[in-house]
Amino acid sequence: MTLLQLPPLSLYIHIPWCVQKCPYCDFNSHAVKKGIPESEYIACLLDDLNQDLDYVQGREIKTIFFGGGTPSIFSAEGIAKIIAGVKQRVTLAPDCEITLEANPGTVEAAKFAGFVNAGVNRFSIGVQSLQADKLAKLGRIHNGNEAIKAAQLANTLPLNSFNLDLMHGLPEQSLDDALYDLSTALKQLPPHLSWYQLTLEPNTLFGSKPPKLPEDEALWQIQEQGHALLLANGYEQYEISAYAKKGHTCQHNLNYWRFGDYLGIGCGAHGKITLANKNKIIRTEKVKHPKGYMDLTQNYLYQSTPIEQDDLAFNYFINRCRLMEAIPKEELTQYTGLALHQIDDFIQAAINQKFMIETNSHWTVTAHGHRYLNTLLELLI
Repeated sequence: MTLLQLPPLSLYIHIPWCVQKCPYCDFNSHAVKKGIPESEYIACLLDDLNQDLDYVQGREIKTIFFGGGTPSIFSAEGIAKIIAGVKQRVTLAPDCEITLEANPGTVEAAKFAGFVNAGVNRFSIGVQSLQADKLAKLGRIHNGNEAIKAAQLANTLPLNSFNLDLMHGLPEQSLDDALYDLSTALKQLPPHLSWYQLTLEPNTLFGSKPPKLPEDEALWQIQEQGHALLLANGYEQYEISAYAKKGHTCQHNLNYWRFGDYLGIGCGAHGKITLANKNKIIRTEKVKHPKGYMDLTQNYLYQSTPIEQDDLAFNYFINRCRLMEAIPKEELTQYTGLALHQIDDFIQAAINQKFMIETNSHWTVTAHGHRYLNTLLELLI
């Protein structure tokens, strides 16, 4: 096995609270009941980071992402305190992308300028839909006008970029409904747009009581026509569910998909770390529930698990194959230690089924391969 090289490093910060739990959400989020222990949680976050500092291994942090839950439920002062605390402990890249997920409700939008002053330079605004009946079915607390106003506000702030998060394939959604949402979102001129199909996850209300979703043929029409609309408006698809104007790809997500490393702090946060001195890669998971996470008598780390040799190729390609860009062959060996001959059978099968094409230096997933990505990845199992 070749000695591993250290990939770029990101930081994920999990804020677990939201106003209410959405019926489709399987993320580690908890509805606010008796207020948020913001100060106590921030102290735990920074202490959690202290315990992970050995994983930095001399690297600077390329990107920071506040996810949730609803991170914008915190005060701007709280976010500023977290960012300042991070800067005291690690070195940030000069062009470090700092993203905060935000709810587009008017109360949250009013705090946007404060978040920018705190150091946030990119927002990801959870729009999901712009139609009242669809938002009600999704359990969202904002309305379409609030979402539009939040996007308009983001356009006036000194941000590097912002994203609108939009779903399709919603309960009882027609093709016209989906294209209305997308075209209305595009009118707000977001530099980045995440556009993805609603999926029913097992441990959710929708998973136990599934709503009626559009048929497969309707879903494919929505996907095709929406994709064409995005391209016609000057967006480039760089990842299966992400489109961006030139220069506005999400660097944090790119680091995920390129098999980069990331520290994960906060309750339930996941991390992926290359230990070059031990020539192995580990995945970390922090204590899931806020009460347990903030129990100072126990460790923040719930478990640390090495990625086994037999699972390295799958872990690499399940990330890398989401991107539209070509995959450098040398990167596989640098970041996993695998030799190219160890995946010959997979590559040949993928080429035979027209899921991939190959050059001397790169592999590229075809449009057919992206459409049937699960089938492509099954070739590794």
